[in-house]
Amino acid sequence: MPRPYPSEFRERALELVRSGRTVVDVAATLGIAQSCLYRWKQQDLVDRGVKPASGRAPSAELAAANRRIRELEEENKILRKAAAAVEQVVPPKDRFRLVDELHTDGVRIRKACFALGVSTSGYYEWKSRAPSPRSIRHACLTDLIGQIHEASYGTYGRMRVRAELQRSHEITVSQNTVALLMRRSGLVGLPLRRRSKRVPRQVTVTDLVRRRFHADGPNRLWVTDITEHPTREGKLYCCVVLDVFSRRVVGWAIDTTQRAELATNALGMAIDSRRPEPGTIIHGDHGTQFTSWAFTSRARNAGLLPSLGTVGDPYDNAVVESFWARMQVELLNRRRWSTKVELANAIFEYIEGFHNRRRRHGSLGWATPLEFENRHQQQAATPQLQFRETGS
Repeated sequence: MPRPYPSEFRERALELVRSGRTVVDVAATLGIAQSCLYRWKQQDLVDRGVKPASGRAPSAELAAANRRIRELEEENKILRKAAAAVEQVVPPKDRFRLVDELHTDGVRIRKACFALGVSTSGYYEWKSRAPSPRSIRHACLTDLIGQIHEASYGTYGRMRVRAELQRSHEITVSQNTVALLMRRSGLVGLPLRRRSKRVPRQVTVTDLVRRRFHADGPNRLWVTDITEHPTREGKLYCCVVLDVFSRRVVGWAIDTTQRAELATNALGMAIDSRRPEPGTIIHGDHGTQFTSWAFTSRARNAGLLPSLGTVGDPYDNAVVESFWARMQVELLNRRRWSTKVELANAIFEYIEGFHNRRRRHGSLGWATPLEFENRHQQQAATPQLQFRETGS
């Protein structure tokens, strides 16, 4: 009686047949009978459920079940490969968190732990462990950062959020920690789109600033300009007067036209609210609004010195151009405006409610314009109090 072929031999022979070679070719190569190889092939089909033992065609339900089994086997292999990759790069603590999320979705803990390469006992220990002081602090900071980001109309990045935490809430935190918590919460600041364009400078006799945008105190140097933005009802124009010392908007006007009255009204608001001493410079460009008789007369009657930059050179009015760029990114370009009234109200709230009072500026040491001016007034009053106490 001939000895049976080993199971490994039979399996390898069937693998050759499954690879596409014919039974006749494989049988001739291995030196076995074709009928024997045909029996092995038929039995393999029965064992894998492809063909019933009776020889009849499989039912539709059985064929569907077999296809589903094959799909699950393939998915299982893919998941095991993915779990092995996750195990190399994700620390166990984070994998425990994934197990917890999978269990919430209905996956058994034992299966989830096995798939992610962690122990069940380790998961239960992590689950019952009290939160660390670091995690508690991060949770509190995350809530506070979310409030700060929302209060800034979603414009603050990590640097301004950190400045707000340190100055308004007296919380010491590193910039990297703020960036980490913002990234986990999906919070991002709005970048300022910068355009690198160099314009040759031509100094005019009426330019009293010459790009020296620095002031030792308030009401020494003001800059002004006009911008426009579209709505569904048409364009809306806004003119501001900005104090270079504190970056505070001291005067503004909003109108549906950009005639000389727009600039004159903004200048009038600045003069009435600040009462500047004679000699304050008001610097603008060569727009017809700022070269008009009405604007020039209003400035000179209040003791201001009008100044104009060169024609078509934004660098000669860089401070106010920077203000417009920030407002474009943080307010104007974030949505489409339906009516002029809606946009005018939004601009008013941005200038008086956000920019002057709450927005922190890197050029001011991350203080707001209002804080910066109040601090300057306190420092200016301190020497006078000391002198009076010494004299008495």
